Amino acid sequence: MKKDGQREPINEQSKDKQLEPYRVDDTGQKLTTNQGLRVSEDEHSLKAGVRGPTLMEDFHFREKMTHFDHERIPERIVHARGFGAHGYFQVYEPMTEYTKAKFLQDPSVKTPVFVRFSTVAGSRGSSDTVRDVRGFATKFYTEEGNYDLVGNNMPVFFIQDAMKFPDFVHAVKPEPHNEIPQAQSAHDTFWDFVTSNTETAHMVMWAMSDRSLPRSFRMMEGFGVHTFRFVNEQGKGHFVKFHWKPLLGVHSLVWDEVQKLAGKDPDFNRRDLWDAIETGNYPEFEFGVQMIKEEDEFMFDFDILDPTKIWPEEQVPVKIIGKMTLNRNTDNFFAETEQIAFHPGHVVPGIDFTNDPLLQGRLFSYTDTQLSRLGGPNFHEIPINRSVAPVHNNQRDGMHRMTINRGPVSYHKNSLAGNSPEPASEKEGGYAHYAEKVEGRKIQARSDSFKDHFSQATLFWNSMSAVEKQHIVNAFRFELGKVKTKEIRQRAVDMFSQVSVDLAKRMAAGIGAKAPENTSDSGVTLSSPALSQMNTVKTPLTRKVAVLAGNGFRGKEVSGMLQSLKAVGLVPEVVSVQLGTIVCDGGNPLEVDHSLLTADSVLFDAVYVAGGRQSADELLADSKTADFVKEAFQHYKTIGAVGEGVELLAAAGIAGSAAGSPPATATPEIQPGVLAAERADEAAGFSRDFAAAVAQHRHWDRSLQSRRGKAKEAHPSARTRLKDP
Repeated sequence: MKKDGQREPINEQSKDKQLEPYRVDDTGQKLTTNQGLRVSEDEHSLKAGVRGPTLMEDFHFREKMTHFDHERIPERIVHARGFGAHGYFQVYEPMTEYTKAKFLQDPSVKTPVFVRFSTVAGSRGSSDTVRDVRGFATKFYTEEGNYDLVGNNMPVFFIQDAMKFPDFVHAVKPEPHNEIPQAQSAHDTFWDFVTSNTETAHMVMWAMSDRSLPRSFRMMEGFGVHTFRFVNEQGKGHFVKFHWKPLLGVHSLVWDEVQKLAGKDPDFNRRDLWDAIETGNYPEFEFGVQMIKEEDEFMFDFDILDPTKIWPEEQVPVKIIGKMTLNRNTDNFFAETEQIAFHPGHVVPGIDFTNDPLLQGRLFSYTDTQLSRLGGPNFHEIPINRSVAPVHNNQRDGMHRMTINRGPVSYHKNSLAGNSPEPASEKEGGYAHYAEKVEGRKIQARSDSFKDHFSQATLFWNSMSAVEKQHIVNAFRFELGKVKTKEIRQRAVDMFSQVSVDLAKRMAAGIGAKAPENTSDSGVTLSSPALSQMNTVKTPLTRKVAVLAGNGFRGKEVSGMLQSLKAVGLVPEVVSVQLGTIVCDGGNPLEVDHSLLTADSVLFDAVYVAGGRQSADELLADSKTADFVKEAFQHYKTIGAVGEGVELLAAAGIAGSAAGSPPATATPEIQPGVLAAERADEAAGFSRDFAAAVAQHRHWDRSLQSRRGKAKEAHPSARTRLKDP
C-alpha cells in the first residue's frame, strides 16, 4: 500500500510476481524431510535386520507415506476435470459510461487472469472430448480485488432455479446403484429429469448440438450465462450479459471423432491448449457485453432474468470491449489449476447481481463447496487464489491459516487500533451494493414470465444449417438409444415435438418411438444467425496438418510445402511408418514426428500426402496409411495429395481419386476439400488452396452429396438481422 492510501498499479506481471516466492526448484539440491532434515536413504525403510520387520521409528518412511496417503483432495462435484492457463486482459476503450470497474477503464493496463476450462459431468479421470457442457471460468486479479466470471461455453442452463441444481446434477451423474455411465448424459436418469422438467428444452438443444463437442478450448465461446449489472459512478445500472469470442472462431469435432479420441488421446483438449501456449500460439478471446437499460427490462418477449433464455444478438448486439490473451502455462497443475477457487460472488465495484434465481443460489453454493474441497475458510490464502490487491480484515484462525496477524485487536469497531482496518467509502473504492428497490410477499413460486420453455429452443433449431440439424438429430438418437425405458424415450419425442415436429419425427424414426401426434409446429419462425457455427470465423491459424511421407519423398516439394504451411500459421507434423528419420529423393533427412502406430487422423485437422514413387510404395505397404486417409475423409477434413501420393486416395476408396492422371493444378477438387496435383512445387497455388480449404474446418458437402441436384437448404447469412427464415 502506498503512503497516500492508493493501491499499487496492476500490470501483466503482478500475479506472476506474487507467485514467485512460492515457487521451488529442487534441481541440484539435497533430499530432505519436510522439516528440512537431510536424508541419506530413500529406497529402503528401516528394518530389524535385512529380512526383518520395518520399524515404526523410521520417521522418514512415516512422513513420506503419510503425505502420499493424503495427497488427494475432494474433486469438484461438477467441473471436476479441468485445465488452466495464465494470461492477461486489456480493455479496448474506457467503459466509464456503464461501469466504474477499474479494470474496464484504462486500455494501457494489462490485468492478470487465470482461466480454467472444464467438462461438467465427468470425474477428474474422464475424457476431454465427451459430449458435455464446458466450463469457462476466468479470475481477474484486479487492483480492486479478485473478480471471477464463472461461465460456460453455452449461454443458457438446464434449470431456472438453483433449488433444482442438486437434482439436475444427481440425474446427469453416473447412476448411484452402479456408478455407470461415466461422463455421459446418455442414460435413463438424465432423460427422465429432462422430460419431467421441460424448462430444460433450450439447453438440451445446445447440448445435443456441435457446441458440446469443441475442437479446442481455444475454439469455443464463453458466456457468463446469468444477467448481471453494470453500475457506473453515478449509480446508474444496466443489465448485462458477458461473452468471450475466440479469435480462431467457434469449431467442433464430429461424434465419431470424439469417441475415437477418448481412446487415442483422452487429454486431447488440454494437450492442445498446453502445446499452443508452449509454441507461442497464444489463445485469444475478445470480451463482449450485451447491455439493456433498466427501463427496457420488460420490452422483450422473454424474461431477461431467465437463465434458460438468450438475448438474441440481432436484438441486443454484443459490444466488444476488450481482449484476453493466454500466454503462460502453469508450473504445477495441482497447486494452480486444481486448487484455484472460483465464485460468482467475487465481484468488484461496478459489477453487481440481479434477481436471476439460479445466480442467487450459486452465490451461496460456491463458498460452501470450497470449504469442503480445500479444507476450511482460508482457501483465499492459497497462492493461486490470493488477491494481488492488499487484504486487511479481522478474520482470524481456521485450518491452514498462513497469515500472521500482529496485534491484540481482531474486531470492529475498536479504539485500541484506531478503528483499523476501517471501512472504505464508495469514493475510496469501497463496494456498495446496487440500491435496487425490492418489495413483495414471501412466496415459493416462479414468475409467469419464466413459463415459456420452448420458443427459444425452436429459435435455436431454426438457426441451424441442414448439417447442424442432422447432427442434433443424430445426437438425440444416440442419447435416447441408450435409454432403456421406452416410456422415457417416448416422452422425449413428445416433449421435443413442441420444439419442432420435424425434429421429433426424425428422433422417433431412430429410436423406435411413435411419431408425434401433433402435425403443426409451434409457430415460432424467428432465427438467429449468430447461433450457427457455419457463420463463425474461418482461419487456418494453428490447425494441425499430418504430412504423410516415407523414404524417397520429393524433397524440394515437401520442403516448400512445409514452409508455405508454416507461413500461413498451419502446424505441419510428419507422420511415417516408423519414428526416426526418413530420407528424401535428394538424400536429405527429415525428422519424423509420429509413427502410424502412435498417431491417428483424429489428432489432426488435415492430411497432406507427399509425392515420390518410393515414398508412396512404402506408405501403401502399411494398411494403416489408407485407413488414416479414409478416416480423415469420413470426418470431412481437408486432404491434399501430390503425384504418386494420389494413389493413397485410391487405396482409401475416395471416389474419383484413382491414380494415373491427377490434375495439373490444385483448382479442380476430386471431392469437396480433396485437392490433388501432379507436383506441388509446380502447381500454382496448391499450398494456398490447401490452406484455404483447411481454414473451412470441415467440408460438409460430402455429407450432402446425395442431395445434389436438389435445391440446397437456405441458410441465414451472418449479416442478416433476426428474421423469419
